[in-house]
Amino acid sequence: MTLTDLQALERDYVMGTYARMPVEFVRGEGTRLWDAAGEEYLDFLTGISVVQIGHAHPHWVEAVQDQAARLAHVSNLFYTEPAMRLAQRLSEASLGGKVFFANSGAEANECAIKLARRHRAQGEIVVVESGFHGRTYGALSATPQESKQAPFAPLVPGFRVVPRGDLFDSVGDRTAAILIEPIQGESGIHPLSEETLAAARAACDRTGALLIFDEVQCGMGRTGTMWAYEQYGVRPDVMTLAKGLGGGLPIGACITSPDYADVLQPGDHGSTFAGGPIACAAANAVLDVLLEDGFLDEVRSRGDRLLRGLDELSGGRARGRGLMCAYSTEDAPGLVRRALAEERLVLNATGPDTVRLLPPLTVSDDEIDEALDRLARLAA
Repeated sequence: MTLTDLQALERDYVMGTYARMPVEFVRGEGTRLWDAAGEEYLDFLTGISVVQIGHAHPHWVEAVQDQAARLAHVSNLFYTEPAMRLAQRLSEASLGGKVFFANSGAEANECAIKLARRHRAQGEIVVVESGFHGRTYGALSATPQESKQAPFAPLVPGFRVVPRGDLFDSVGDRTAAILIEPIQGESGIHPLSEETLAAARAACDRTGALLIFDEVQCGMGRTGTMWAYEQYGVRPDVMTLAKGLGGGLPIGACITSPDYADVLQPGDHGSTFAGGPIACAAANAVLDVLLEDGFLDEVRSRGDRLLRGLDELSGGRARGRGLMCAYSTEDAPGLVRRALAEERLVLNATGPDTVRLLPPLTVSDDEIDEALDRLARLAA
């Protein structure tokens, strides 16, 4: 089929919820993508921070193929080894409690929201301005962005939006939780301050509310440490993951600390597909790579290289941590379209003036320099 054929099928049979770029990708390897015409692209988006260890990583491919050839699905009514092993590894590498598997970041946040309400019935959940937690009704209700919420009102009640600097005073005895992204991703890669997260921790300690970190985009090594919270010295009670966890397959997770491991009881929550053997095998393969000695050190080094280059390119308007970067520019959507068409560079815009870059964590120094050169040509 030609691209025109695919666009016709989309027009006639696919709900119009996406503004797709006019490219059909058919193959990927490492940091490279190829379209149906054989043109090669440099991928600095990775499916929005999903293909964490690059396209078709040999270890990931082997794990997925091996599991698919043996067992695809049996539901959570039975045991499978990949899920149990993945839960152990995620817990031991993070908060030390228990794990609920989901299929996406929004679903992981739904679990966290339900856990908070089970912890403190009828309790209010405090969220921070400009945050993004997903598009399902609970997660959308926790996402204080008018353009996303307004068409779907009335939303789920019990959420309160506060400015970043008001977290301590906005939490009381009836607060169930604070739900916050350590680095706001969809609003344009805005790292929150250490003071903000410390205030959130102090407020929860004072009132008994849960501190929930949404690390759907910033977790899984994206910032150069396994979890973004490690760079702040602030430990949450609950953490949500997705995106890069499966390396390209859909999987999310909600992880607790030991104190809150048994808040949810049998029947409180569930998901037919979540924690399936293939997705969990993929996630275990991703963990194998991220936990190799020195791997995250390289992510930090290459993140610094990318951020320095973007800062120079943008005149000091770059921001981010690790390989989670953005910079401000005029007409970001137009620049992203030109980057794709003229420079074969895959990026995206998170608003009218923000370009976001999320390369695979396996990106090389040379590929970072190549991406910066392509951006520089667009700015010339």
